[in-house]
Amino acid sequence: MPTGVAIRDVRQQLFDAAERVLLRDGPSALTSRAVTDEAGVAKGVLHRHFADFDAFLAEFVLDRVDRMDSQAAALREAAGTGTVAGNLADALTALFGSVAVAIVALVTFRDELRARLRRTWPAGVPVLTEAVGMIASYLTAERDLGRLAADADVDTLAPTLIGAGHLLFADRQGGPPETEAVRKMVTAVVGGVVREPEAGR
Repeated sequence: MPTGVAIRDVRQQLFDAAERVLLRDGPSALTSRAVTDEAGVAKGVLHRHFADFDAFLAEFVLDRVDRMDSQAAALREAAGTGTVAGNLADALTALFGSVAVAIVALVTFRDELRARLRRTWPAGVPVLTEAVGMIASYLTAERDLGRLAADADVDTLAPTLIGAGHLLFADRQGGPPETEAVRKMVTAVVGGVVREPEAGR
C-alpha cells in the first residue's frame, strides 16, 4: 500500500495485525516488520504513529486491556443468574481463550515493554490485574446477593481463580482445556463459599 494513501484507523489496523502475529507465531516473532507486513502497510507507518516499537506494544497491551470492560460488564450482569461456578468458568474460558494468555507471555518476554507499562500500570501484569478486578467485582455482587457466604474472602478468591485459570490455559501443546476441567478448578476454589444450588447448569 502506498504510504501516501490515508489509512482508516491505522492504529487499530496495526493493533489487530499485532494480535494475529502474536497468536499465530508467539512473542518472539512480534517485530515492527512483522506487524506492518501483516497489516499490509509500509514500514514507516508504524513509526509515524508511535515513538518506537515498545511504545506501540505498550499501547497495544492497554488497548486489549480496555476491551475487557465489556467482558467485565457481562459478568457483573450475570450475578444472580445461572450458577456461580458456571458463570466463573464461562468468564475464565472467554478471558483465557482470547489474546490474554499471549499478552501475558509478551509482557514477560520483553523487559522494555514491562518498564514502559510500569509508568502507567504500577503493579502486576495489566491483563491479569484487570482480570482479578473483573472476577472480584462479580464475586462481590454474588456475595451481596447471598449466593456466596457473607465472609467469603473475595480478595483472595479472585487472584486464586485467575492464577489457576492462567495455569490451565497457558503454554498448552494441544487445544484449550475441556470445559469440565475449568469447572472442576472453579468448584475447587469457590465450592466452600457457594450458597446456591449448583445442579441447574
